[in-house]
Amino acid sequence: MSTFQPSGHQPGDVLDPSSADGDHELRKAALAQIERKRRFESHAVAYAAISIVVVIGWAVSEYHNAGGWPSDGFSQSSGTPHVWNIWVIYPLIVLGVLLGVDAWNTYRRRPVLESDVRREMDRLKRGRDGG
Repeated sequence: MSTFQPSGHQPGDVLDPSSADGDHELRKAALAQIERKRRFESHAVAYAAISIVVVIGWAVSEYHNAGGWPSDGFSQSSGTPHVWNIWVIYPLIVLGVLLGVDAWNTYRRRPVLESDVRREMDRLKRGRDGG
């Protein structure tokens, strides 16, 4: 899937809001975040649609396999009359995990700031100097 990236901005770029181009860099970062949020929203809708299709497919196949509605509950085995196999939870769990990772990348991941780089350089310098 091709996505819009502001010119010159790539994930992992170091942003320095105190520089002369700070406003320009922040604008590029804001545009990238807006694009990530929009992409996440479209992914969430797609995941929901896929989940609905999977559940409908499961219900149709289990209705046919069990010879009717699940009056005797659910199980891990198939072919038992009026007992539906619960296999549908596995693809739904996978879709939920994928959506969770996508949400984390969209809302919790942040760009590398100049202050982060300086803090890491200071930490490495202290380690090298034995401090």
